Amino acid sequence: MIVKPSLATPLSCLDYVRILREAGWPEDRCRVLLASNDDAEALVTDPRVAFFSFIGSARVGWSLRSKLAAGTRCALEHGGVAPVIVAEDADLELAAQAITKGGFYHAGQVCVSVQRVFVVGTVADQLAEKLVAAASKLKTGDPAHPETDVGPLIAEREVQRVGTWVDAAREAGAALLCGGEPVGTTCYAPTILLDPPDSSEIARQEVFGPVIALFRCASLGDAIARANAVEASFQAAVFARDLDTALEVSDRLNGSAVMVNDHTAFRVDWMPFAGLGPSGLGTGGIPGTLDDMTIEKMTVIRRQTPAALSATP
Repeated sequence: MIVKPSLATPLSCLDYVRILREAGWPEDRCRVLLASNDDAEALVTDPRVAFFSFIGSARVGWSLRSKLAAGTRCALEHGGVAPVIVAEDADLELAAQAITKGGFYHAGQVCVSVQRVFVVGTVADQLAEKLVAAASKLKTGDPAHPETDVGPLIAEREVQRVGTWVDAAREAGAALLCGGEPVGTTCYAPTILLDPPDSSEIARQEVFGPVIALFRCASLGDAIARANAVEASFQAAVFARDLDTALEVSDRLNGSAVMVNDHTAFRVDWMPFAGLGPSGLGTGGIPGTLDDMTIEKMTVIRRQTPAALSATP
């Protein structure tokens, strides 16, 4: 096994491999490659590679897949633009608490972070008030401090990009409910936008930052249609007290997993974890990964005894 971490985040990978070796994993069975993307591409396309697993942007992942040697199997995970639907009968306190956590923990740098919240009917303003109140209490800053809730983005350029997306949404008509500005050079304040245009980057692309967009919807059907109107498809969520409503939304939402009355980033390791369409290939999670990496072999045995060989049909 050869692991190539992002050059921006190598330390956690190095620590993980060290732990594997302390647990008894032979050193030559797992190595870390700290290399440029060009060097990594040469490795990935080597015909000796039996299985290629990639987590990152869809552009890079699908490009690398197209260059694999014949017979190399692969798994891809490219993230999504996670939608949440809040029905009119939803428990708004529960929804606000879960959406705040799902949208802002790890500063939104999770492939299934809450990003788009479609609120049905007249409860949008109530939910917006609760979300703003919760987001305004979050402390942004140094993640080494115990009181910090929202830490930095991976690079200063990402702070600038998130700010550009938020500014563009505001200029196109979105209302800024809170946040909307950098905190120092490495952090961005937890941000909530109301009704950005469906054509905006915030509404269509993975922001990978601490930004939640609220959309007021006239009906449940309208909410589902708008939630499904992007190519990315990964995990989703619905908040509703009525089970029939929750199951209807779950059935109609695009996505490999739908959480009922919890945020889109909920998971435990045994759960299937899969991006659909441009969002990925194969199924993560422990059982799914074992299946993807297993090759079944069949052995057929025909045993003939001397008596059987001489017998007349």
